[in-house]
Amino acid sequence: MSGRVGLLAGSGVLPRLVAEGMRQQNIQPVILPFRGIADPGLQALAEEWRPVGAMRLGSWIKQLQRANCDQVVMVGKVDRAKLAHNPLAQLRERPDWRALRLWYRDLRRDRRTGNLVQAIARELSTGGIELMDSTTHIPQHLAPAGLLAGPKLDSHAERQLAFGTPLVQSLANSDVGQSLAVLGSDVLAVEAIEGTDAMIDRAGTLAKGRAWTLFKTSASNHDRRGDVPVIGPQTVVRVAQNGGKTIAIGAGRVILLEAEKVRAEADRFGVRLVGF
Repeated sequence: MSGRVGLLAGSGVLPRLVAEGMRQQNIQPVILPFRGIADPGLQALAEEWRPVGAMRLGSWIKQLQRANCDQVVMVGKVDRAKLAHNPLAQLRERPDWRALRLWYRDLRRDRRTGNLVQAIARELSTGGIELMDSTTHIPQHLAPAGLLAGPKLDSHAERQLAFGTPLVQSLANSDVGQSLAVLGSDVLAVEAIEGTDAMIDRAGTLAKGRAWTLFKTSASNHDRRGDVPVIGPQTVVRVAQNGGKTIAIGAGRVILLEAEKVRAEADRFGVRLVGF
């Protein structure tokens, strides 16, 4: 193969950032958007545009091979909760035999994200395609350490950080979730398959007007071939609307989507943003 790079694109802002990062590195991406999921506007950044089904791994491999790609990045959202709990949605996706074999044989006993990424990487490798670290083309978007926006750290915030940081790291290392909410010295809510947004809403309901802190990070051994956790402007707004006062994120382990907008929203709502 000629060494071209593909991009398997789900929904959200991240596929666009990766495509732009590739072009900044003089890589013209072959974009494989998941049909009905990816932003059609990505086509303007693609050297080639080859739509595929989100659950048709055989099609991924065929299209990448036809485009002479031997490496691919996979980013963007696919609603796992809907797929897991909606048989009709799974039927509409019409998974091919590769996807069915992966799901019911390779992942029969453990379908957590880490195992899913490893299984997809193995399947792609059978077609001579390497699944790449998803941050390869966007290192500048990883969160730095320290106070990033909002009010300065006070003694209460420092106690919250000391309490919640090891807890969220332990949660992420278990590959159960990547976020949790802390109120005082209590864990208010833990993220699972419902995702961060739903957990934030639940934390706001449980807090009953009291200030709380959102923690988000990835596992110490996180496989970056899959999505790295992200914080975007809407996350800050959602936390603020639900009474949260601090967002603490793993430095070098969480992507800041539209960083300037994130900082602006944090300053506007008085939400402290910290990299730990």
